[in-house]
Amino acid sequence: MSEAAPLPSTRPPAGGASGAALARSAFHLVLGQIATTALAIVFSAALGRQLGAADFGVFFLVTTMGTFAYVVVEWGQGQYVVREVARHPEKAGVLLGASLALRIAGAVPVSMFAVLAGWLLGYDGRTLALVALLMATTLPFFLSQAYGMVFRARERMDLDALVSVLYKALSLGFALAALALGGGVGGVLAAQGAAGLAVLGVAALRERGLRLPPLRVTREACRELLHEGTPILAISLAITIQPYLDAVVLSRLVPAETVGWYGAARNIMGTLVAPATILGAAAYPRLSRAAVHPGELRVELRTALRPLLGVGALAAVGTYLFADLAIAIIYGKRSFAPASAILQVFSPSLFLVCIDVLFASAVMAVGRPKALAAAKALNVVVCTGLALLLIPWFQERHGNGAIGLVLAFGASEVIMFAAAVALMPRATLDIGFVADIGRSIAAAGLTLLLFRLLPPLPPIVGVPVCIVAFALAAVAMGLVRREEVRVVVAMLRRRSSVGVDGPPAG
Repeated sequence: MSEAAPLPSTRPPAGGASGAALARSAFHLVLGQIATTALAIVFSAALGRQLGAADFGVFFLVTTMGTFAYVVVEWGQGQYVVREVARHPEKAGVLLGASLALRIAGAVPVSMFAVLAGWLLGYDGRTLALVALLMATTLPFFLSQAYGMVFRARERMDLDALVSVLYKALSLGFALAALALGGGVGGVLAAQGAAGLAVLGVAALRERGLRLPPLRVTREACRELLHEGTPILAISLAITIQPYLDAVVLSRLVPAETVGWYGAARNIMGTLVAPATILGAAAYPRLSRAAVHPGELRVELRTALRPLLGVGALAAVGTYLFADLAIAIIYGKRSFAPASAILQVFSPSLFLVCIDVLFASAVMAVGRPKALAAAKALNVVVCTGLALLLIPWFQERHGNGAIGLVLAFGASEVIMFAAAVALMPRATLDIGFVADIGRSIAAAGLTLLLFRLLPPLPPIVGVPVCIVAFALAAVAMGLVRREEVRVVVAMLRRRSSVGVDGPPAG
């Protein structure tokens, strides 16, 4: 900790070097995501099957409320710290120290506000107690995520993935024990707190091994984070308030079981959007460094967008075709069968959401969070207004108001796409982006057409056929190119020769 790592170039290499670096970062995040996704699926399945739809709905509601509250505590630090440390590694110690201090100081008052908000909304005492418990047990992992900001800024996605995977694994083990002992929702939350304490220690130890400047807490750094984080907080709140409002509105208009169905579908939706989140996180440091050079920003953005389009289109097709299978395997049809209809309705929106996640990262990188926050605020207003109309209609006629909520979300997401495109610097987007989007939509359409023509296939055959058919269509449409495949193959060979952790950063 006594010696800072050498400063990297502030401008990213172009062409193949850029693609290789992005692939390396994404590779570690993908490995982590595969592991965390598998663990999260088992975790969610255990909760759904043990708690039932109604209590699972309570767990989903409480978790959503806590997630929104901790966005306030974070105060926009995540994007700002990653961007600043990527550009100025010598600031890592002081920014991390300030971030940890502000997170600890902000947790108590925000926790009290979260409980008060729940009381004002009319929730019962059990729900309020669970909100308070969640806020307390989430703090250790929330502190470990501050270290993850520095890991990502230094393009050590392997360390960030390590912390996430370990937390999921420990949470699963402790939660299964709590459920076996009859701990219910409260026991699960306590188990997550114990897992968070463990990974906080791991994150602190791995940070010491990066030879970064020592941790320091200064008033200047705290003021910097509060001041510079405020615009980013605005967009973070705008993004996070939507699932918060969705959960609150839904819980007030439909029975608890319907909230549980939506919670189950929403968990799978989060997993489906994960590839976009991975690529956005992997690309963000490089987008930040390229932000002042429109030509380089265009190269970095398109490098990240092309694989995302393929993954997003395939995920949308697969969700539509195999939603029933996913719900049956994870949660069981007995209590959660209606959740499959929610997933199918969401599938067209998934593709657009994936694009919006990456475009939003680019807009943040060029320093326009206020305008993006304004667009998101409009998006939230439109979505909530549509939800208030559609949820009761679908609940009355189809017994599943959550379908109306998903339709409202998809319709309003067009606002974010249009806003992100408008906020990009000139010359960032060109006809090539439009062509790539068209290629991915065409590949998805051909895959769906094939399944229309084929007789019904068993899942063990249908899933591989879907993947292979989409891959062939993507190649035929020019969405996948030989040089991109060579970059990934070369990266995989290099990782196998140097080990999982790879060479030291800097």
